[in-house]
Amino acid sequence: MTASPGDRLRPMRWWDIDEVQSLESDLFPQDAWSIEQFWSELAHVPETRWYAVHEDSDGIDGYVGLAAVPPDADVQTIAVARRSQRRGLGRGLLTALEQEALRRGCRHLFLEVLAGNEAALRLYTTAGFEPMGRRSSYYGPGLDAVVLRKRLGSEAPPDGTGSTSSPAESAASSQDAL
Repeated sequence: MTASPGDRLRPMRWWDIDEVQSLESDLFPQDAWSIEQFWSELAHVPETRWYAVHEDSDGIDGYVGLAAVPPDADVQTIAVARRSQRRGLGRGLLTALEQEALRRGCRHLFLEVLAGNEAALRLYTTAGFEPMGRRSSYYGPGLDAVVLRKRLGSEAPPDGTGSTSSPAESAASSQDAL
């Protein structure tokens, strides 16, 4: 995570919900979570959920959420404010989420991403996620999701990427799946 002095990752708390939901609405206008959805998710912390926010000097600039019921875990949400994009924060949040999934004993990490979100797809595939399929109109009419999976810990191949295929094979299969 590219960080500046004063930047920090900390657990999401109820008093963060308004700011997080505002960021959510800006980044995901077609299917933003409501304040009630964030409240519902935080109600399951720490039993099956983990949520964290990243702060810079201007406030919350990223957040991440995990649902974990070993051996599987799901990326519930991950977002980076426009002002902090393309600085490594998304990768840092994803790494923190993977570490939490491993700490909870999970061996597989799943997520859905908007099929047209090329930046997110690049982040996930370079982090070792592999396409598993598609969910038609998952984000609304005509807005498909790509379902991705990464194997964690002892399930991961020796190269640590989560992929069983070579980088060239992964790239080819990712393009085919998209």
